[in-house]
Amino acid sequence: MMYVMLKPVGSRCNLHCRYCYYLNAGVGGEEVMSDDLLERFTREYISAQSASHVMFTWHGGEPTLLPLSFYEKAIALQRKYADGHIIDNSLQTNGTLLTDDWCRFLHDNHWLVGVSIDGTQEQHDSLRCRSWERTMRGIELLNRYEVEWNAMAVVNSKNMSTPKEFYRFFKSIDCRYIQFTPVVEPLDGKLPLSRDAGVTPESVTPKGWGEFCCGVFDEWVREDIGKVFVQLFDATLANWCGALPGVCTLSRECGNAGVMEKNGDVYACDHFVRQEYKLGNITRVPLAELMGSERQQDFARMKAALPARCKSCEFRFACNGECPKNRYSDGNNYLCEGYRMFFRHVSPWMDQLKMEVMNNISAL
Repeated sequence: MMYVMLKPVGSRCNLHCRYCYYLNAGVGGEEVMSDDLLERFTREYISAQSASHVMFTWHGGEPTLLPLSFYEKAIALQRKYADGHIIDNSLQTNGTLLTDDWCRFLHDNHWLVGVSIDGTQEQHDSLRCRSWERTMRGIELLNRYEVEWNAMAVVNSKNMSTPKEFYRFFKSIDCRYIQFTPVVEPLDGKLPLSRDAGVTPESVTPKGWGEFCCGVFDEWVREDIGKVFVQLFDATLANWCGALPGVCTLSRECGNAGVMEKNGDVYACDHFVRQEYKLGNITRVPLAELMGSERQQDFARMKAALPARCKSCEFRFACNGECPKNRYSDGNNYLCEGYRMFFRHVSPWMDQLKMEVMNNISAL
């Protein structure tokens, strides 16, 4: 299965969040994806799929800067080239530009929406341009039009020390699906990470990340198992059970999730939109050929290139070295201390949940 995220406006956004990994990717400017390129991608993307379901993911920057007419064309093209496939769409947005018309469109076309929100107003506004009130208005509109949405929360140096407050906020707004991801950005802007250069002030500390994950887990495990779905916890349990975790950072392999920019440039991964990881442009080379190229396979092999410390780690099965983006040149992961703290903390619960899962499977 091939997955390629779409960035139809590049890094263009109505906000300028201080921790954004995408600001210096060099794909800004006012131009947007052309209709011809949209059609080319749609045709090639669908035809390259081996599975019956095809997921289109619209990301940014801020994809709602484009008018609804662009996405109406996208749906028309998906229907034109579907060829028996079932097409789904998801949109990642900061929520500040959502309107009644937008939410009506999202509802009528059954789109899943990911909303970027980092917790309470104080937690969110510290690094996200004081946009909390506008984002909450967007969430209210999504609820009014019964649009399915989940939260995408960035964990950073400002909110990592208040995990209980963070989690209770999402429960208070009846959010049942939460993804959170840590900020780890190199101070010199280069990958792999350099121990000499360090990370940005907005980045989490390894210990802070571990304590945050443990703190949220302790709140969740009391009464919300099966009621609130936290991606990290679901993925951890999947690895505990020997199943696919559903999130690339904790998977054994990566490399099947690329990203296409507004000009047709295809990159190995959303977090590696850098010249050295550019695969090519679909106006010159077919999308399937780019994603199956030796260059992309070389990128994928980075995931499995683990140092001795990882290979001997008792939690290797749960982490798999985590994301290559967060690794130093020697392969060791910046977040290792935090993940080990988290896995050790949740081990008793994961062992118990694994047993329940296996018993349920045996009873079928």
